[in-house]
Amino acid sequence: MDHGDHRGTVTTDGSGHADHEGHAEDHADHSAHDADHSGHADLFRRDFWWNVVLAIPVIATSTMVEGWFGYDLPGSAWIPPVLGTVIFAWGGWPFLSMAWRDELTQRRPGMMTLISLAITTAFLASAAGTFGIGGFHFWWELAGLIVIMLLGHWQEMKAVGQARGALAALAELLPDDAERVTDDGDATDHVAIGDLAEGDIVVVRPGGRVPADGDIVRGDASIDESMITGESAPVSKSEGDRVVAGTVATDGSLRVEVTATGDGTALAGIQRMVADAQNSRSGTRRLADRAAAWLFWIALGSAAVTLVVHLLLGDPTGGLTAAVSVLVVACPHALGLAIPLVIAISTSESAKHGILIKDTAALEAMRTVDSVLFDKTGTLTVGSHRLTEVATADGWDEDRVLTLAAAVESDSEHPIGRAVVAAAKDRDLDVPTSDGTDTIPGKGVRARVDGSEVAVGGPALLEELGARAPSGLDDAADDWRDQGGAVLHVVVDGEVVGAFTTVDPVRDESRAVVDALHDRGVSVALITGDARAVADAVASELGIDDVFAEVLPDDKDDAVADLQSKGRAVAMVGDGVNDAPALARADVGLAIGAGTDVAMEAAGVVLASSDPRGVLGVIELSRATYRKMRQNLAWATGYNLVAIPVAAGVLAPVGVTMPPAVAAIAMSLSTIVVALNAQLLRRIDLDPERLGRR
Repeated sequence: MDHGDHRGTVTTDGSGHADHEGHAEDHADHSAHDADHSGHADLFRRDFWWNVVLAIPVIATSTMVEGWFGYDLPGSAWIPPVLGTVIFAWGGWPFLSMAWRDELTQRRPGMMTLISLAITTAFLASAAGTFGIGGFHFWWELAGLIVIMLLGHWQEMKAVGQARGALAALAELLPDDAERVTDDGDATDHVAIGDLAEGDIVVVRPGGRVPADGDIVRGDASIDESMITGESAPVSKSEGDRVVAGTVATDGSLRVEVTATGDGTALAGIQRMVADAQNSRSGTRRLADRAAAWLFWIALGSAAVTLVVHLLLGDPTGGLTAAVSVLVVACPHALGLAIPLVIAISTSESAKHGILIKDTAALEAMRTVDSVLFDKTGTLTVGSHRLTEVATADGWDEDRVLTLAAAVESDSEHPIGRAVVAAAKDRDLDVPTSDGTDTIPGKGVRARVDGSEVAVGGPALLEELGARAPSGLDDAADDWRDQGGAVLHVVVDGEVVGAFTTVDPVRDESRAVVDALHDRGVSVALITGDARAVADAVASELGIDDVFAEVLPDDKDDAVADLQSKGRAVAMVGDGVNDAPALARADVGLAIGAGTDVAMEAAGVVLASSDPRGVLGVIELSRATYRKMRQNLAWATGYNLVAIPVAAGVLAPVGVTMPPAVAAIAMSLSTIVVALNAQLLRRIDLDPERLGRR
C-alpha cells in the first residue's frame, strides 16, 4: 500500500487539537475537499481494517498468546517485529504526521503529540528488545493501540461528517441546470446553473426547483420553502415576489428574473453561516481547548513520574509499560471532541428548522437571557397594513369612497396606499384611472378621478386643504386612533366624504411566543417607531411587559442599554436592517426575515422564518446544547481523573493494571461515549407549534 496516502497537512482549532482537515492531501479524490470529514472517515475506515488484518498475526504470535494456548509456531518470533513495524509505519503515520505538521511545528503539543509519543516509545522499546537491548516486547500492544486509535478516529470523523452533512445537503438542493429564456423571449434553452447571470429570465415549471435567487416577473405558484424556513406549508407567490434558490414550485409555472447567483444566493449564505458557526468558539469550547492543551503536560509529567517510580522500585519493564499506558489513556481525544461535535450537530440540526447560528457564543448565551425585546413591525406584526374599517359622510357609500381612494393610490408604494388598493381588489371594485397624481410630502396624495379632485391623507392633509370632517367621521377616527389604528380621510372637491383605518395585524403566532416566554420566566418588551397608542394597543393585546414607542432607528440600541442597565440579559429580535445597532448591542441579536437576508452581520442568530416562535427554538437549542457540552466535559475530564492513576499503576498492588492496548480501548470508549451523547441532540424537537403550546 502507498503510505503517502497520509502525508497531508491538518488544521487545528487553535489549541493543539487537530481537526484532521488534511488527512490525505495527496489523495486526488480529497485534495480539493480538505474539510470533507466523510472522506476522512473513509480513509480511517480503510486503514483500520487493513491494520486489523496485520494485527491479528502479531497478536496470535505474541509470547503471551502462545503461552495461553500452548503452541509455538516455527519462525513466529519474527512475525511481531516485521508486521509490527509495518503497522507502526502505515497505521501510525497519520498520527505522526499530524503531530509534527499541526502541533509540534506550531509549538502547541496536544492530542496527536501524545499519541505519537506513546506509539513511538512502544515501537523503539520493542525494536530494541528484538535486538536484545532492554528486553521490552510491546509489539502486540503497539498493534492493538494503533488499531484502536484508527477505530476511534474513524468513528470521530464519521460523527463529525454526519453533523456537517447539512452543508452538502443544502448544496444538493440546487438543480443541475436551468431553463433560460432566450433573447427573443419566445424560446428557452437549458444551461448549467453556473452559466446564469443577473438579469437572466428562467422558467420554473411545476415541481421544479428555483435555480437562483430572483423576482417573479410572470406567473404564480405555491413555493415549498421548507429548506430555508423549516416551515412545511407552501407559500403563495406571484408577480413581484422574491424566490430563493433551491425552493420548489409545487404548482404553477413561473418566470423568474435572476438577481443573485452562486455565492450571492441565500442558500450559499446559509452554507457559509453554518460552516462559520461550526468553526466559531464559545466560552465553553475555549475552556475545553485549554484543558486539552494542559492535559498533554499533565500526561507527560504523569508518565515521567510513573517511569521514575518504577525504575526506583527495580521494575523498568513495568515502568515503561505503565508510562506508555498513561500517555495513551490520557489522550485528550474525548475532551477535544466534546464541544466541537456538539456544536456541529446543534448548528446543522437547527438549520433544518430555519434557525441559522452565526456565532456559537450567541447560541450559548441565549440560555441566560431573561428579557426578549421584539421590534414590532414585521416581527410581532405581519409588517404590511390591511384596511379594516371604512366610514362615510351622509350620501356616500363605502364602495364609492374606497374606489376613489384606490384610484388615487393606484401607483403608490406606501404601505397604507397598497392596503387601500388591495382592499378594493378584494371587493372586486372597478377602479377608474387617475390623472395628474401629485404627492404632498408627509401629508398625502391627490389626483383627478372621473373629473373630480380627490385627495387621500391624514390630519395634516385636512389642514393643507382647509377641510373639516363631519362630526360622525371625527368620532369614528378618534375610536380608531384609540385602538392604535392609522386614520386617513378621503376628500372630494374640498369635501371630506369618508375615512378609513388600517392596521398592521398582529401575527397569530405572537401571542403564543409571548405566553411561552412568560412560562419560561422570560420578560418580553416591545420597541417601535410607531405612536404610543399603536404600541400600547399591540402590547395590551399580547400581554407584553415593557413598551418603547416612538423610537428612532438610531436610538433603538438605547432601549437595549436601558434594559441591560437594570441587570437583564437581553435578546433583541428585529429585521436586521434598521435594527442593526440594537442587534449588535444586545447580549444576543436575532434577525428575523423570510430567509433572504441571511448575510445580516449584526445578529448572532438568524431566524429564516418570519415566525417569532423561532425564538423559543433558539432558547431550547441553547439549553440543550449547553447541557450536552457540560455532560461531555464532565465525562471527558472525569474519565482522565480516574484513568491516569490506574494506568500509572496506583492499583497494581491489588492486581488492577492497564496495559497499553487496554488503555487504548478505554480511551476509544471514552471518545465513543462523548460522540454518542452528542448525537442525542438530534432528538431535540424545535417544532414551533409544540414550543408555542408549552
